[in-house]
Amino acid sequence: MLDQQTVDRLAQRLDEAERSKSLIPAFTREYQDLTIEDAYAIQRAWTKLQLSRGRVVKGHKIGLTSKAMQNAVGIAEPDYGVLFADMFYPDASAIPFDRFRAPRIEVELAFVLKTPLKGPECTLFDVLNATDYVTPALEILETRMHRVDPETKAPRKVMDTISDNAANAALVVGGRPIRPLDTDLRWIGALLFRNGQIEETGIAAGVLNHPANGVAWLADRLAAQGEYLEAGEVVLAGSFTRPVEIARGDTFHADYGRFGSVSCQFV
Repeated sequence: MLDQQTVDRLAQRLDEAERSKSLIPAFTREYQDLTIEDAYAIQRAWTKLQLSRGRVVKGHKIGLTSKAMQNAVGIAEPDYGVLFADMFYPDASAIPFDRFRAPRIEVELAFVLKTPLKGPECTLFDVLNATDYVTPALEILETRMHRVDPETKAPRKVMDTISDNAANAALVVGGRPIRPLDTDLRWIGALLFRNGQIEETGIAAGVLNHPANGVAWLADRLAAQGEYLEAGEVVLAGSFTRPVEIARGDTFHADYGRFGSVSCQFV
């Protein structure tokens, strides 16, 4: 594993890239033996930097929840990152495009916890019992690293994405609050429109067969670090559509049918 000095230095690189809106080479280009645990260590060091500047943790995100995406990057489990309070936008927000460099957007469900959720051996039913409500959400992805190296043409690896806070940048929440036992969450579907044209469709069962499974996985993963999900936290459970590129001026609208909708515009 990487020594702490190297971990802190790489976290500082990510921090500088985010603040300057520039792209840096993937860490696996320089450190070819970078492990998933190294990547989470870098993410934790980066998070510590953000907290030292006054940012406030408000939740977590889960990524790589579909089998197709896991197979594509060669892993057998999801990944996770941290959500800060300044990442949240309400429904119908006008979001400054200049906040990002090359953003993309995905359709998800967000779980809002009413009680703490701790692993290990957290189950889907533990998640449902700990959840106050579930709501439609849009996740805005961003990268601080080259997705494809401009020199070697090699794509970034999952360890790079994990280091980079699981590529998270912002989120929009809205729609109808759903009590977790009032409906079968697997069957919640959504239509994603960009500028009035449909871009993607998906159904929540695409997230590990049930979106609460991702939250249970996260509670267990955090338990290994002596951490847990606190009451009031928001957890993005994972996307059930592919990421869609965002351009300045785009308006996105996700229609969840009887569960409402969530939208935003990039200005």
